[in-house]
Amino acid sequence: MKKKNLIKLLAGLLVVLLLSACSLNSPKDGDNANDEGNDSGDATKKIGLSISTLNNPFFVTLRDGAEAKAKELDLDITTVDAQDDSAKQVSDIEDLIQQGVDILLINPTDSAAVVAAIESANSAGIPVVTIDRSADGGEVVAHIASDNAAGGKMAGELIVEQLGGTGKVVELEGIAGSSAARERGAGFNEAIKAADGVEVVARQTANFNRAEGLTVMENIIQSTPDFQAVFAHNDEMALGALEAINAAGLSDVIVVGFDATDDAVAKVEAGEMFATVAQKPYVIGEKGVETVQKILDGESVDKFIPVDLELVTK
Repeated sequence: MKKKNLIKLLAGLLVVLLLSACSLNSPKDGDNANDEGNDSGDATKKIGLSISTLNNPFFVTLRDGAEAKAKELDLDITTVDAQDDSAKQVSDIEDLIQQGVDILLINPTDSAAVVAAIESANSAGIPVVTIDRSADGGEVVAHIASDNAAGGKMAGELIVEQLGGTGKVVELEGIAGSSAARERGAGFNEAIKAADGVEVVARQTANFNRAEGLTVMENIIQSTPDFQAVFAHNDEMALGALEAINAAGLSDVIVVGFDATDDAVAKVEAGEMFATVAQKPYVIGEKGVETVQKILDGESVDKFIPVDLELVTK
């Protein structure tokens, strides 16, 4: 009988010891929640980068600058290519929102069409920063770009100077709905209007595209062969126009582009193209991500963050 009581006593003590051990090892209330919160706070932030087109060396360089800076700052970045299709860009941005990005960097294909996507991001509580081209609406925290109007004016003043204040000029315009096309055109035409003897004899869009620049320039040469200079809203169109001008055997035509892409700078150095307005796409991409980091850290940023321009001539 005593033996049975001893066994019961020992068994009871064992149960008590086991329960005590479990109590000591188990987390306090809320410990798991705190751990999850710490993991969430330390998680790498995600950037969604929507580019208008990667079929243009300028935007490839801009993307490279953004991705390099994101890597340096330990930020995840997902880049999507709208392929110059405003509807695709809206869809791409909606997808990025669904993927749960923390912030969006957007280079609009069309400044008006992108508004719907920006408003979707606003509704989802996702901050938006635009780069190179601005948006016509929606809440945008900051815009990083060169002063396109100032660049267009620089190009116009250079052409007026080279023509000696008298001559006829062709203007190749970018995508009609883009802020870059509007602003570069406005600056250029401001400079032209200030010179009484210089006239724009043809003005047509080539959508920032080299192949279209070639075709449009060929058509202009057929319909309006008397001109002494061409200003293209970007280098891709300028290079296409230059090809058409050379094929037509025209000489001494001043061609000025915008962006200072490698191909354009090589043509300037070779004396085939007169000049290009140099933007700094890599710097624009870097500044975009630097601005994103500040916003994610809760810092205030300027509404407009400019990037310097300069003329590149031989």
